[in-house]
Formats: sequence, C-alpha cells, structure tokens
Amino acid sequence: MGIIIGKNTRAIVQGVTGTQGSFHTKLMLEYGTKIVAGTTPGKGGTQIHNVPIYETVEEAQEKHSANASIIFVPAPFAADAALEAIENRIKTIVIITEHIPIKDAINLMTYARQNNATVVGPNTPGIITPGECKLGIMPAHVFKRGNIGIVSRSGTLTYEIAAALTRKQLGQSTCLGLGGDPITGLNFIDALKIFEKDPETKAVVLIGEIGGNLEELAAKYIEDEKYPKPVVAFVAGRSAPPGKRMGHAGAIVMGKAGTAENKIEAFKNAGVKVAERPSDVVIPLLKFAEA
Repeated sequence: MGIIIGKNTRAIVQGVTGTQGSFHTKLMLEYGTKIVAGTTPGKGGTQIHNVPIYETVEEAQEKHSANASIIFVPAPFAADAALEAIENRIKTIVIITEHIPIKDAINLMTYARQNNATVVGPNTPGIITPGECKLGIMPAHVFKRGNIGIVSRSGTLTYEIAAALTRKQLGQSTCLGLGGDPITGLNFIDALKIFEKDPETKAVVLIGEIGGNLEELAAKYIEDEKYPKPVVAFVAGRSAPPGKRMGHAGAIVMGKAGTAENKIEAFKNAGVKVAERPSDVVIPLLKFAEA
C-alpha cells in the first residue's frame, strides 16, 4: 500500500526530453511506474520511450488525466512548472531540481497548500513505494516491499539505510526524500502524520542532517503527541564545522541550533532510538523482519 504514491499513480514527466528527464523516465518505466505523458515546450507531438510528449501540462491532462508529476526542469523555471501542474489538478508533485530560488519556493509551497497539493522536494531523490511505483532517481534494486517507512533529508543515506534494512529482510512501505533545499514541501512531521495513518507501516526511520530545525520539531511532535509507532533516527554531520555549508543548501549550522548534537539530544529526549552509524538503524527494527 505505502503512502502518497502506489499502483494507481499516473504520472507526467515535466522536462522529459532533457538528459536527466529522459534517463530516469526510462528507469521509472522499467520499474513499472505508469508514466502516461511528458512535457517539453517545442517537442509536442513527438515521443520518447513510447511516452507521448506535449507542449503543456494542460494538453497532457486533456488526454491522460494524470494525478502526479515529476519535474526535471532547470531551477529558474522549475517552480513555474510545479505551479502549472497544480493549476491542472495534479495533487502530487515531485521536484528533483535543486537550488530553486527561495522566493519561488516559498510562493510555490503557499500555492500548493491552498490547493491541497503534496510537494516532495525540491532537491529530492524522490519517493518510492517498493514493488508499486517509483517517482525519482533512486536505485530501485536496494528497496524491498515491507513495513518500515523511511523519511530522509539525504539521498545517499536513504539508499544506504534502505539497503541495510533490505539485507536484514526489513522491507519498506514507502521511502520519501524530503529534499535538501532550504524550503521544501513535506517535512518530517507531515510524513509522520501520513505514516501513522498507513496500516502497512509498522515503524518509521527518520534520516536527518545538520542545519535548520526540522529534526528538533519532529522530536517535539513525537514527544508531545505520544507518537504511536516506533521511530528510529540517524543524524548525519556530527563532525561538521560550524558556519560552513555541507553539501545541501539547507545544511548549515549557526551556533548550537542545527548541530547534529542538538538534534540527537532532542530525539533521545523524545524517546527515539538514535543510531550511531547508518548500519545500526536496523538493530531496533529486527523484530519487524519478515520470517
């Protein structure tokens, strides 16, 4: 079952003819994702990987009635692409593009909330419900269908931890990359709320990193709401120097706020088990392994 996407997802790829759009469209199709159309201005009326291409999302929607879009459009135009999707009744938007201007991202997230649209990203590896649907750039072979939900700010750590879980027969219900830009759509709390309602998800893994306060807010939510499902966390960046951006645009620490230590302490205070290394995430979850 999973969350947000699944076997009933019908997706449009915006920016389908670009290098990344074309490459990952092929992989998503091979995984079994139902990609019904693509859009690239100037390429309407052609095809790629047997997927019809349209000039606009509106044209694609008239023919195919998609309910999701994945965006591989360059940063200066990516927010407009997402707005176009929302305007045409698409409720799930996955934005792979990184470094979208902050003002554009703020306007986009406001518009998405007003229209009850779910935005994954920007600067995300995407989202996968194993065995059903992949909207993203993650290596599909490391994921396995199961009952552990993963929410992450780091693409590479998502793959590493999912692979560790899979090796121990701990499959995943859905794995979701929040995105590494300063402004993103979904956050940890949003994902926790959705996973709580999913009967297939028995436990949740949160993968955090330095910068911002998303992890501290999630820890407070878990503590205050007495979150009913087991949560395990890993926080990257323990050795990062203060004031230096590390990888993601959002991964910068000023003072004590946003440090790995602060986040780890918040999680522990909320009763969340915190792994020392990515591979240690599996240890508290072994009871959920399939026989």
